[in-house]
Amino acid sequence: MNNIFKELFNVPVMLNGNLIVMKASSEFENQQLTNNIFTDKWLKQDMKRQLESIEMFQLKWYLDLYGFSDENDFKEFLQTKRIILDAGCGLGYKAAWMALLSPNSIVIGMDFSDAVFSASTHYEGISNLFFVKGDIAQTNINEDSIDYISCDQVIHHTEKPEKTFEHLSEILSKSGQLACYVYAKKALPRELLDEYFRTFTKKCTKQELWEMSEQLTALGKTLSELNIKIIVPDVPLLNIKGGLYDIQRFIYWNLLKCFWNEEFGWDSSVSTNFDWYGPVNASRYSEEEFRSWIINNNLNIMYFHKEEACYSGRFLRV
Repeated sequence: MNNIFKELFNVPVMLNGNLIVMKASSEFENQQLTNNIFTDKWLKQDMKRQLESIEMFQLKWYLDLYGFSDENDFKEFLQTKRIILDAGCGLGYKAAWMALLSPNSIVIGMDFSDAVFSASTHYEGISNLFFVKGDIAQTNINEDSIDYISCDQVIHHTEKPEKTFEHLSEILSKSGQLACYVYAKKALPRELLDEYFRTFTKKCTKQELWEMSEQLTALGKTLSELNIKIIVPDVPLLNIKGGLYDIQRFIYWNLLKCFWNEEFGWDSSVSTNFDWYGPVNASRYSEEEFRSWIINNNLNIMYFHKEEACYSGRFLRV
């Protein structure tokens, strides 16, 4: 197995159990701050292990985001792939899911936060699953090497997402596929507040951000429980779409992210708000901007998905 990884990476690596050890660092201050935020988020969430409901939601949503009719469809797809990379794997539950669905594939979960160490311990019993602490913007993986790359809800947290997408496209094998998700741009008032937070976050302690996330979760819960519907007119200059809204949803999409989901529960909802306000890097894109990445990297669209929160798709290297 060591020989496979030595051929895969263009820097010296060593296999320690299911952990691939290599030197990797980020030159960007914002990226390091973002990585630190996710280390804190994932390890706090891992400590509580209150992941079951959010994992179930995320795995089902994953199939919708990337055009798989059901888990069996995804399983058949994965089993044609020799090497799979979960780029930005966090606590590794999606990488573990893929490894179990395709036991003859080699699955690598890469993340720049310390969550990979928790993941490597938690999933050490899956023999075809490996983890590496590394920067998905500069993986040190050779070009033309990976048959399937999943970069789910991560790339917008890198310093230069367009360059990260280019790099991931380069390490795809011929006929390999890249699944990627980006945040969608929201209404102008929400965008202005979100952009402000990209700077303001640097001045906050992690404790302050967790406390604010709890306060915003309480706000979202309170608004949701009002169960009030309002009719909103189109305001094109502010990119506010008219229609019938639940008041919590209107504020959420157009003014202020205050996430609440009854099924997720309190802790996971707080974590979701922290996930938004904590990272210094959290870029948003229009559909046209995202599609331009695909075109510029000579990828073919196998599936494209869009909703209020995001754009996602699966793209083939030809």
